[in-house]
Amino acid sequence: MVSQWENFMQNLGEWHGSFTELSPRGEVVQDTPSIITLESLNERKTVRLKLRRFYPNPSGVGEPEVREIVREYQNLGRDILFFENGSFCQGTIQIAPFAECGAEFGFVYNYRRLRLVQLYDTKGNLSTLTLIREHQPDKNVPERPPLTVDALLGEWHGEAVTMYPDWRGPDCYPTKLQLDLESGDRLVQKISFGSNAEAKTIASTGTIEGSVINFKEGTTPMQVLLLPDGGSCTLPVQVELRKSVFFEAGWLVEPDLRLRMIRSYNEKGEWVSLTLVTERKVN
Repeated sequence: MVSQWENFMQNLGEWHGSFTELSPRGEVVQDTPSIITLESLNERKTVRLKLRRFYPNPSGVGEPEVREIVREYQNLGRDILFFENGSFCQGTIQIAPFAECGAEFGFVYNYRRLRLVQLYDTKGNLSTLTLIREHQPDKNVPERPPLTVDALLGEWHGEAVTMYPDWRGPDCYPTKLQLDLESGDRLVQKISFGSNAEAKTIASTGTIEGSVINFKEGTTPMQVLLLPDGGSCTLPVQVELRKSVFFEAGWLVEPDLRLRMIRSYNEKGEWVSLTLVTERKVN
């Protein structure tokens, strides 16, 4: 199996993009241009990260104000895992009382990256939602259109890879996702995972309100936000103690190809797994 460090290396390069602050309903609040450089040093034993963000000049005229962060990495923390294609997730290891929690998801595909940061405050309410769209400047790869319900409808077959915080071997298994529209404003979702003999199926129905889909069934109400660049995120309306919970982000990278990543916690608030689903639309 390829090492986590080598998986991290899939993110090397110069990435131009922006940090887009979103409202809890996915509306754009503020957009800040950015350039991030990930460079390998010391025979690939060190990675230097330089992030520059360009803010409007306080005077209203002249060059933008540049804020820079520089960090070097020689190892990876226990709060982050990378897949072989470079996609990753970093976040809270333990959800605890009176503490903030959340996760950053990062996808890499065809010289573009899409990252999404979901943060919750000490009361378990969503406090920060940031979409980061990035591309390599020497590659002419356009941004994807904003995600729509119509783009998701149909049957999707995929392959899931689940990794664990203790770095034991990953699990791989097939998945199926069926999304159908009912009565014009209701999305019926059926998710199956595992082999035929041991497959498990979860069904749920959400109400569509513009670019927001509300799933109120179950013990933890969830929202799905449809975002620019083919992105999406699945958010618990509130993070509650002593309840299992998951955070999810998705990216429609081709009309028939979608990536989804799920970071799961058990009822004790412990981070237990990270899953990457690569799925294709079959009809």
